[in-house]
Amino acid sequence: MKIKVLGSSAGGGFPQWNCNCRNCDGVRRGTLKATRRTQSSIAVSANGEDWLLVNASPDLLAQIAANPELQPARRVRDSGIAAALVMDAQIDHVTGLLMLRERGTPLPLYATDAVWQDLSQGFPIVPMLSHYCGVEHRRIALDGSPIEMAALPGIRVVALPLSSKAPPYSPHRDAPVRGDNIGIVIDDTASGRSVFYAPGLGAIEPHVRDAMRDADLLLVDGTTWTGDEMIRLGLSNKTAADMGHLPQTGAGGMIETLDALAPLRDRAQRKVLIHINNTNPILIDDGPERRVLAEHRIEVAYDGMSFEL
Repeated sequence: MKIKVLGSSAGGGFPQWNCNCRNCDGVRRGTLKATRRTQSSIAVSANGEDWLLVNASPDLLAQIAANPELQPARRVRDSGIAAALVMDAQIDHVTGLLMLRERGTPLPLYATDAVWQDLSQGFPIVPMLSHYCGVEHRRIALDGSPIEMAALPGIRVVALPLSSKAPPYSPHRDAPVRGDNIGIVIDDTASGRSVFYAPGLGAIEPHVRDAMRDADLLLVDGTTWTGDEMIRLGLSNKTAADMGHLPQTGAGGMIETLDALAPLRDRAQRKVLIHINNTNPILIDDGPERRVLAEHRIEVAYDGMSFEL
């Protein structure tokens, strides 16, 4: 199984277009040792030619251009993107679907019922695409049953409901329903290895902790370093928890959570933070926060990062 990080930043990318925080200003001026990042998305493949797009960011066209694997050029019009799966209905995870409108066939789209409702009404991408390529809804069940895709032989995907936030335009924003947000476990049946992917984690519930323990690779929420990061910088009045994210530091934060994991199987486990907000100091390659992560054997995702399991 091949996994490619197409984008590793949170919504807005890095640098964010209208932000002049220390990170964004420093990367523009070249005064910080930091790397630009596009908005969060990964791709998964069994053969290196046919890919499942997991979340479709507004930066999708740039991500396709930066990853030639997604354009195998087998015919005059072609794409390596065989299907898409969206984990929520947030703008930074679904807007890229509009960039796939030139497909010659309807786009297979895996989504929960709650997300499908949002994409049909609150942010009506599905009706818009019906005037172009069209969309085939492939329902994501939340009963633990695996999803198997013809384009990804030997790979199974299982969805887990998460406690997080639906987007502001969702009718579920202040009245969450099961399926607003999911994490996924992707299993390679041949190798027996798996990845847990959850760019938005608001709480570590028991079923989530179990899935994290059992995975060989964790790609998990790296949005903010502290819970009050956005407030302290004067950029928002919301905490990380208000936005549905677990900060890295503090009691019960991501570092403490990852440290406490006791893998269910006796093998090395890679722990990687993804969906990193432009304000997060872990974006500075030689900063003290990055050294703290290294001490805890936690990595920071970057665009183009790849894994083979």
